[in-house]
Amino acid sequence: MWMRGGTSKGGYFLKDDLPADTAERDAFLLRVMGSPDPRQIDGMGGADPLTSKVAVVSRSERPGVDVDYLFLQVFVDQAIVTDAQNCGNILAGIGPFAIERGLVAPTCDVTRVAIFMENTGQVAVASVATPGGMVTYEGEAAISGVPGTAAPIPLAFRDTAGSSCGALLPTGNGVDEIDGVAVTMIDNGMPCVVIAAEDMGISGYEDRDTLDADDAMKAKVEAIRLQAGPLMNLGDVSAKSVPKMMLVAAPREGGAIAVRSLIPHRVHASIGVLGAVSVATACLIEGSPAAKVAAVPDGLTKTLGVEHPTGVTECVVTVDENGQPVEAGMLRTARKLMDGEVFA
Repeated sequence: MWMRGGTSKGGYFLKDDLPADTAERDAFLLRVMGSPDPRQIDGMGGADPLTSKVAVVSRSERPGVDVDYLFLQVFVDQAIVTDAQNCGNILAGIGPFAIERGLVAPTCDVTRVAIFMENTGQVAVASVATPGGMVTYEGEAAISGVPGTAAPIPLAFRDTAGSSCGALLPTGNGVDEIDGVAVTMIDNGMPCVVIAAEDMGISGYEDRDTLDADDAMKAKVEAIRLQAGPLMNLGDVSAKSVPKMMLVAAPREGGAIAVRSLIPHRVHASIGVLGAVSVATACLIEGSPAAKVAAVPDGLTKTLGVEHPTGVTECVVTVDENGQPVEAGMLRTARKLMDGEVFA
C-alpha cells in the first residue's frame, strides 16, 4: 500500500510479504524505489528523501502492543537502505494500514493502535478514525506541508528521551562546542544537533532551495555533524542519516522557534515529527542555542510551535516539576494513495 504519512510518502509492506534475508529485502526495496538514481525514474520513489521511505509492519507479540513497525529510509542516489532512525511522519500511516490489513480490529468510532517502533524501541499510540468500523481518511484536520484536510491522527509518545543515543543529552551537557560553535546534542525521539542559524552564516528564514544551494554553509554543518556522531553514541555517521542538523532562529509566525532542518545533506521541506519534538525539547534546555531565541509558554504542559519552510508543526511537551520531559505528542494525518502490486 502506498500512503502519505504526515509530510512524507512511501510504501507500507507486511513483513511477511518481504524477503526474510535483509540483503535480499534491501535489494528488492532499492529496485522498488528506483535507487540509486537522482530521478528514481525506474521506480516508485519521488526523487526526494521524503518520498523514498518504507514501513515494514507485523502483528506484535509484545504485551500491550498491537503491531511492530520498522522504518527504512531508501536513499535516492545511493544504494543504501538504512534503519538508523525512526520516522514519525510515516508512523502516522501505521495505524490505518494495520486496520486495513486486518492486524488490528476496529473499535467504535476511534481505534487506538499501540505501535512498537523497532528502530528505537519506543511505543507510540495512534488514534485512528474508524466510524462504522471502517478507516476513514476524510476529515477537517490540517497540517503544515500538506494541502487540504484529512482525518486527524493524534500520536502520543512516551519514553522518547534517549531512544537512539541512550540519554536525552548524550554528552551530559546542555551545550557543547564543536569547531568553536555552540551546539546542543539532543535525542527526544530523533538524534539532533541544534545550532544557531546565525552561527552558520544564515538568518534561519531562507527557503529550502536557497539553503540547498549554499554549499559553504552545508560544508560547515556536515563538519560539525561528523564530529557530533561519536559524541552522541552514534559512531561514524558519514554514511548515516542521523543526527539531523537543526539551524534555529527566533520565531516569526507566532510559534516557539524557527528551524531549518538538514536531513542530513538536503534541507527538509518541513520538519520530521520526532525532529520537531527534539527541537521543541531543546527550547527547554537552559543556555542552549534554541532556548536563547525561543518563546516558551509557562506551565507543565507546553504547546510549542516549530516554524519551518512550509508552516508550523505544533508539539505538545509535558514536563515534570524538575522540567524534564515525560511525554510528547503531535497531531498528524495520513491518506491511502494506492493499494496493489509493485514490481521489482
